Amino acid sequence: MCGIVGIVNFNNQSVENDDIKNMMSKIQHRGPDDEGIFIDNNIGLGFVRLSILDLSHAGHQPMISNDENLVIVFNGEIYNYIEIKNELKYDYNFKTGTDTEVILASYQKWGKNCLNKFNGMFAFVIYNRKTKE
Repeated sequence: MCGIVGIVNFNNQSVENDDIKNMMSKIQHRGPDDEGIFIDNNIGLGFVRLSILDLSHAGHQPMISNDENLVIVFNGEIYNYIEIKNELKYDYNFKTGTDTEVILASYQKWGKNCLNKFNGMFAFVIYNRKTKE
């Protein structure tokens, strides 16, 4: 199962790449197939991947929404992601076969209420680059 890490410095101190890498190294066994880091000043997200759905590089995380505003790290599985994707296919131009991208599109359409749509076991962080939330 993949692993996610994150740092939010509420004192607005910049997150250091090495701090995220150190956290990721502690969970490397959870995701030997890929890894990624996103840093935006005082926000840092990291991801180690165990490739299960969409084994291509398209499933790389942190994943950024089509409008480049939302950033997600996600661990788990959304069992009904195909049904949700079909519901969103006219609103969002999907580029991957991942449930991760379905979560991003769902969040863009329904906000926090997207959680009511998901059937699965999961943990994720979505960071809004515009609002810094």
